[in-house]
Amino acid sequence: MSIFKYIALTAVTTALTLSSSFAAEEGFTQIFNGKNLDGWKLVGGRGPGYVVQDETIVCPADGGGNLFTEKEYSNFILRFDVKLTPAANNGVGIRAPYEGDAAYVGMEIQVLDNEHKVYEKLQPWQYHGSVYGIFPAKRGFQKAPGEWNTEEIKADGRHITVTLNGTVILDEDLNTVTDAGKILSHPGMLRDTGHIGFLGHGSEVAFRNIRIKELPYSTADNVAPEGFRPLFNGEDLDGWKGLVSPGGGPAGRAKMTAEQLADEQVKADQQMRDHWKVKDGALEYDGKGQSLCTAKDYADFEMLVDWKINKNGDSGIYLRGSPQVQIWDPFDGDPANPKKLGSGGLYNNQKNPSGPLANADNPIGEWNSFRILMIGDKVTVYLNNILVVNNVTMENYWDRSIPIYPTGQIELQHHNSVLWFKNVYIREINTTK
Repeated sequence: MSIFKYIALTAVTTALTLSSSFAAEEGFTQIFNGKNLDGWKLVGGRGPGYVVQDETIVCPADGGGNLFTEKEYSNFILRFDVKLTPAANNGVGIRAPYEGDAAYVGMEIQVLDNEHKVYEKLQPWQYHGSVYGIFPAKRGFQKAPGEWNTEEIKADGRHITVTLNGTVILDEDLNTVTDAGKILSHPGMLRDTGHIGFLGHGSEVAFRNIRIKELPYSTADNVAPEGFRPLFNGEDLDGWKGLVSPGGGPAGRAKMTAEQLADEQVKADQQMRDHWKVKDGALEYDGKGQSLCTAKDYADFEMLVDWKINKNGDSGIYLRGSPQVQIWDPFDGDPANPKKLGSGGLYNNQKNPSGPLANADNPIGEWNSFRILMIGDKVTVYLNNILVVNNVTMENYWDRSIPIYPTGQIELQHHNSVLWFKNVYIREINTTK
């Protein structure tokens, strides 16, 4: 072959390789410019924090902390190269807030020198590529310290996939987690958006070629996310009933005969239809009737619900027929809320915390979103993706000498306020201990 043909062939081959590479990267955006840390925020930094060297982000051995993207991401494919030093330990935080331990209030994908002898006796979920504390990754696909690894983390809804050097080492669905301890200790696994970050642990690790492709994130009303089912169909009151309230809540209803309960239910259902309507894909309540109840009882579950109130509005979400995850006006000096606490707290608790960790309400008249997790007698609440109740015991309002009932209906509370609800979904969880 002549040198000219060789050069021409090489040029064609190179062009095809570049074309293939470009196609594979279509839709990706570089989130590190190779020059500085513009677009990133250091939280809890130690020593020099993170530095930029030769178009890489380096966590020095005497540095670290959490280096987060300023932007938040929901569903995405993240690609990067990572190089470890012997015994190195770091992590990639995903869907994490700035505050708190990202492994628990968000999720941490482990970055670790798997084969170093100091890590011989770790838990399976502590090795490289694992979702820390939740899912273990496969081992044996990591390059030696000092060599670059290529990695991809895909977060699509609750589906998390990690690919290392061309091999899928983790492919899991967070909705399959049923261990009560894991769920309660890792509330961040429920978040659907947050920052991406590198989580330094006092050892040298380098990252380069960091790029991301955002994936679709559905916001259509009354269309349940994967793993959930709708409690409200956006069209009518199917699946709901009126509140039978004989006094004593669930215990009072349990004392009624079947005939009495049936008769009272007919009356309650008519009252429900008189005061709860469906308008523009939302449940609208005129403030003059009674609470709206699910026709079915629930035990352990994750619930999503959007809600909106007017000035001085007051409502709540009863869990297993017991009050309540609070909804009210924290802005305008509502007499019922003199401390101007935010929504989401467990209002009727006496021995355990009753107020929210933070005020996260949107302005009055705008929609708010709850994510409520109930496992046993423990409740975790996110309001507008901010953790406001973390693993708090919900007390039995009706009989404080016993724990909350193991099952019961969910209620949208009547409190003489005009209310709106939509996007009401549930995921039942058959938990194990």
